[in-house]
Amino acid sequence: MTKRFTAALVGAPFGLTGRVKIVSVSGEERHLLNLQRTVLRQGTSEQEYAIEGVFTAPLSVKFAGIDSPEAVKALQGAEILVSRAAAAPLGQDEFYVEDLKGLTVYAAYTAADTAAAGQSDPPKAVGNILDIVEGGGGFLAEILVTSGEKRLVPFRGEFFGAVDPAAGRAELLVPWILD
Repeated sequence: MTKRFTAALVGAPFGLTGRVKIVSVSGEERHLLNLQRTVLRQGTSEQEYAIEGVFTAPLSVKFAGIDSPEAVKALQGAEILVSRAAAAPLGQDEFYVEDLKGLTVYAAYTAADTAAAGQSDPPKAVGNILDIVEGGGGFLAEILVTSGEKRLVPFRGEFFGAVDPAAGRAELLVPWILD
């Protein structure tokens, strides 16, 4: 499972003392208010920073050693990485996208399938989740099916049953959607 998450993005300078506006990627902000250290990632480069303060209205941060608007501009666009413990809290039936990537997708059996196949036959793997993307009507699971093609499936309860990142699996209730 993923140990670090992108919690926010570094935005524009705020004031003259090195404060920088940040934008939460989850929409949640409370978990960011207690940050004391973080890693900033720009491309493939990562650097750890101590945080001198987190402020609201607007949501902004003062990184230790960043003391001017010019220094802030060099950090614009960086990802603010946090540990799993400092990430946005999950609600019931919510997952971190990073934990869903790579899950094996199994076709759910109907009662008729189970009777025909026998109770001891394992579910059939139909692909792997590559990513979760936001679409106009909600989130979509991008699945690499066993044939090598990619398909998008709404990531909602009517399409997915049990999802267990710890076990590395997700149950697809309507396997015909991949045809």
